[in-house]
Amino acid sequence: MALPSLWITSALLLGHPALSAQILSGPAIPPGTVDWREINAGRTIPDEEYVDQPYLIRCDDGAWLCTLTTSRGGEGATTSHVVATRSTDQGRTWSTPVPLEAETPPESAYATLLKVAGGRIFAFYDHNSENIREIPGENGGKPVKRVDTLGQFVFRTTDDGGRTWSTQRHVIPVRETQIDRANVTGGRTRIFWHVGRPLVHGGAVFLPFAKMTGVSNLSRSESYFLRSDNLLTEPDPAKIRWATLPDGETGLRAPRGIIAEEPSLVALSDGTLFCVYRTAAGRPAHATSHDGGHTWSTAAFLTYAPGGREVKHTRAANFIWRTAAGRYLYWFHNHEVPDFNGQRNPAWVAGGREIDTPAGRTIAWSEPEILLHAPEAATRMSYPDLLEDGGRYFVSETQKTVARIHEIPSAFLDMLWAQPDTRQVATGNLVADLNAAACTPGKTAKLPAAFDLEANAERGGLTLECWVKFTDLAPGQTLFDSRSPAGTGFTCHTTDRGTVQVTLRGAVGGPGRANAVLAETGWDCDAGLLQPGTWHHLVVILDGGAKLVLFVVDGRVGDGGAARPYGWARLPRELRMIPTTATLRLAPSLHGELGRVRVYSRRLYVSEAVGNGRAGLKLNPARPSP
Repeated sequence: MALPSLWITSALLLGHPALSAQILSGPAIPPGTVDWREINAGRTIPDEEYVDQPYLIRCDDGAWLCTLTTSRGGEGATTSHVVATRSTDQGRTWSTPVPLEAETPPESAYATLLKVAGGRIFAFYDHNSENIREIPGENGGKPVKRVDTLGQFVFRTTDDGGRTWSTQRHVIPVRETQIDRANVTGGRTRIFWHVGRPLVHGGAVFLPFAKMTGVSNLSRSESYFLRSDNLLTEPDPAKIRWATLPDGETGLRAPRGIIAEEPSLVALSDGTLFCVYRTAAGRPAHATSHDGGHTWSTAAFLTYAPGGREVKHTRAANFIWRTAAGRYLYWFHNHEVPDFNGQRNPAWVAGGREIDTPAGRTIAWSEPEILLHAPEAATRMSYPDLLEDGGRYFVSETQKTVARIHEIPSAFLDMLWAQPDTRQVATGNLVADLNAAACTPGKTAKLPAAFDLEANAERGGLTLECWVKFTDLAPGQTLFDSRSPAGTGFTCHTTDRGTVQVTLRGAVGGPGRANAVLAETGWDCDAGLLQPGTWHHLVVILDGGAKLVLFVVDGRVGDGGAARPYGWARLPRELRMIPTTATLRLAPSLHGELGRVRVYSRRLYVSEAVGNGRAGLKLNPARPSP
């Protein structure tokens, strides 16, 4: 697989020898001095050392209850156990964690929460009830000592908002299927884990989970569901009934490969069950059921719309949530490296809406937006949860050593859900807006003398937009250029890949430095998108907060296509100031014509870029619009 073609060059100027290296690597949302998307801006949830699955529920008394898996020895340690903590101030402070199970073996892990009428709350989790210390391994038969994903599926209850828990641990019977008999214990012990939020649908409760043939990363896995038809009404936990779905001997499998795990389940308005789950193919899978989970459609890779392009996602949790208002959110990573080393930073989110198809109702997804990001590329945020409280939205996540809760501006989510209907031009921080007559070869326009990518942490950045129609895609054509003779500034030009690339050169660390250090970087759109003789809408978003560059071409976020694992790239963390000549030169060597050029002294949201494109190209009356 070809690597992304981001390149960065740094040079010490003012007489110092040049050093170079190639490195791979509008809405009414109020501006702020802190980027709410930056994970360090979140509120920390208490833990011991390792922390996983910080899942949340709102109690009847208004407090938040969070369960999490924690330990003092890392993931899979013998000290792994489930704890619960409460917050009465929306995550600013938390109570001392209450253990649901002891810190000493046997291990407990991977809990989710469900509240029923009357306020009772259930916590469902894995428990190594037999206290197995090792099992035959898949690697040459050597014993495997990590035993936090085997044993029994259990639950405890609380009737006081998580302050105390039932003394009895109740076991959920899990029906044996073919994958159990094929596991390394020969079916004697279930090997499984549970991460997806419980679903209440049609008077029943569904618990998603995954079975495995072993405990290594390469073990075959399938996705299943436990259904209870009386949990919502039965006061005696011992009398709750359970059935393992789907019917038959196999669970949901991957369209390609042996990994099909961590299912996330929602119910559509017509009763269709819609499930997404991770694979090791660089794509998430999905399937639907029209009979309450007994049978399922043939698994397929998730697409943004029926028959549309496939979503890219590494081997990490990808979750779907339905809000109280019946709208959908989808958390994923927009990256196809198909193993645990794939990028989990940033986290992306797409908004979903139900649509009708000949096969029934399904979900169509918006173009994605960056939801959360971290300064260090290696940060691996995952296992999120969504909590609604008083019309406000909160998302939790973990990097395995720290878990946090983040408030997500409702205006951001409203913008995402409205994206499919947006047809307006963003106007905030618009510093140049040039129509077709102003974009002819040889024309110039005024620009700010510099662009500060971090002037406003929440909206910092730079956005370049144009409508362009090429006569041909020969390399070396310049669409527009703001560079000085020393090369500082930005330019957009064609490449030998039939793409358009943005090239930047700016100051590291901000203005006012006596011996400026410049960084140069470039990134191009995905190959195969541009065609001669056709009007194309191109938007380049330079995100100064997340330090990313991405393209939106004809209303679609670049995802790398077939040539690259992802369509976005990281900017140098230190790059801040982009000086220019204060002049933008239009179409100095373009084989074709520009219909419009806009420059913003901030990053646009993807939804704004999509809206700009839908607003259309307004040319002068003598020239046609696309």
